[in-house]
Amino acid sequence: MLGAVWAFLALGPLSGFVLVWAGFIAWGCFFHSGADEKALSRTIAGNVYGAIVAWVALLIIVKVPVPALGTVWPAIVVGVTVFFLVIVASVDLLSVVPANVYGYAATVAYALHQGADAGGVGPLQRLTTASIGNPVILLVVSMVIGALFGYVSAKLAGVLSKSAAPA
Repeated sequence: MLGAVWAFLALGPLSGFVLVWAGFIAWGCFFHSGADEKALSRTIAGNVYGAIVAWVALLIIVKVPVPALGTVWPAIVVGVTVFFLVIVASVDLLSVVPANVYGYAATVAYALHQGADAGGVGPLQRLTTASIGNPVILLVVSMVIGALFGYVSAKLAGVLSKSAAPA
């Protein structure tokens, strides 16, 4: 039921402000991280951290081009920034490395594969804007709401399973 609500909101009233698929990624991340309060905080922190690290990588690649290296330059930037997704695993809030990776991957995927608007402007040109068109802002909002939907669905499932239990 909550999946339908999320899809309706993301594809309807919140269209353009959230991405339905990014919310579902965070929702799944919440469940594979333990589906409790700790999982919620780790999912949100990890997804946000990953999105920010991806944003830094994209900024470097776009703003500091090194044409002589061709595709080796973005590969180096990705390699270095991905290192930062893993090295923080000893920090409790960032200890769920997959959450960090999901935020990174979703942000890069959106930025690289979302087409330009009618004015010819795409996510890579919006990296420094303070708007929902900025990939990091859009992905963070989508993933935080998705994680919260995961939390609510876990709580609702707990209530429903208790009420369905024989007396």
